[in-house]
Amino acid sequence: MNFENEMQSRVDAINQLLKCYLPEQEGLQKTVLEAMSYSVDVGGKRLRPMFMQETYRMFGGTDSIVEPFMAAMEMIHTYSLVHDDLPAMDNDMYRRGKLTTHAVYGEAMGILTGDALLNCAFETVAKAFDMAMQREQETEDKTRACEVYRRIMRAYRTLAVRAGIFGMIGGQVVDVESDAKDAKPISREKLDFIYELKTGALLEASMEIGAILAGASEEELAVISEIASKVGLAFQIQDDILDVTSTLEVLGKPIGSDEKNNKSTYVTFEGLDKSRADVKRLSEEAVSQLDGLGRECTFLRELILFLIHRIK
Repeated sequence: MNFENEMQSRVDAINQLLKCYLPEQEGLQKTVLEAMSYSVDVGGKRLRPMFMQETYRMFGGTDSIVEPFMAAMEMIHTYSLVHDDLPAMDNDMYRRGKLTTHAVYGEAMGILTGDALLNCAFETVAKAFDMAMQREQETEDKTRACEVYRRIMRAYRTLAVRAGIFGMIGGQVVDVESDAKDAKPISREKLDFIYELKTGALLEASMEIGAILAGASEEELAVISEIASKVGLAFQIQDDILDVTSTLEVLGKPIGSDEKNNKSTYVTFEGLDKSRADVKRLSEEAVSQLDGLGRECTFLRELILFLIHRIK
């Protein structure tokens, strides 16, 4: 398997999926609809929907019920980036080599675009119920339909919790408070909390939702949560490393922004060498646990290892 080709194929498919679920750019509110599309189209690795789909497939999922969740996850991730770039937050003008949403559409429209993407995400997830209902009508298998509805409800709740005050937003709150001018230097305990929630929550939710929708056992779901937690931490540490070592051309956004904003990171506490070693260790531990599930997961395995070597 050529991993880079396989990954690009999956990215292309996810991009097409997102186009299907984003609303048409028409009506008096057309500006925000254009801004939503612009924000999503800025691109990225589409890791979260990719992790979700690959976990779903690993546990035997074969139908399209996962697709609304994939699209919704990327919408939520994108909205978080749109808000993160705002002047009140990180005040970044570039992301992935392109102007940020507020830099193109203005600060007010940037706020509204993030709000719109979040609401659109849950409108999109709700379509999974319509898909399940249609399948029930076609097959008349009410027992199977009840199980599918139960899985959708659990996946829906997982997405809401992981994106909310006990997940991503909770981590962002602590991050913002820690960045305040009069704030005390951040402790390692707080940094770990921020990383677990702000970055890790959506990655964990992605893999958990894939497993839930495919019908994984409770034991398997617990292992997936552990794997995703390690992958999320490794991903964030690598981000911290790249902020120190990369370039604007490669990274697609200003480097050294953490240092410029006097922001403590994993690298601040551990140094570059230890940080790199921890990315490698966490990723290898995640892969070992994945192998222990005894499922076919060649691409998912390579995807986790890819995080060690990524340069942007």
